[in-house]
Amino acid sequence: MTIPLTLKGFDVELAIERMLGQPALWWEAVGLFVRHFPAWESEWLAARGDDELERKKVHALRSAAANVGANKLSCAAAVLEELISMRLAGKHIIIPSSVRWYVQDCFREVWHSASDAQLHQSIKVESLP
Repeated sequence: MTIPLTLKGFDVELAIERMLGQPALWWEAVGLFVRHFPAWESEWLAARGDDELERKKVHALRSAAANVGANKLSCAAAVLEELISMRLAGKHIIIPSSVRWYVQDCFREVWHSASDAQLHQSIKVESLP
């Protein structure tokens, strides 16, 4: 199995360090991310208007992204999560559309990058003699 040394939207080196220096463990975590979050965007969009549910969706994404080294996505999700949490605490916060758009763009980049790499890997493995 060939594990990519670079992957768009990921800090692969740092992520592998977090995974005890084991690239295969990181790659497995990326696969879990891909399998766990294919419907995240539609579920998140459906949750908008329900701050508690949206916060939970964003929190799950933030945590998983941090785990696999998708740092830009994790940071963007952390900002959105904090703004939603402030609203839930009773503060009158208007969340700029640009914050949500950025989270959405980061998610798309990371998920598609990981999904394509995982698919490419599985095609290579299946085509071996």
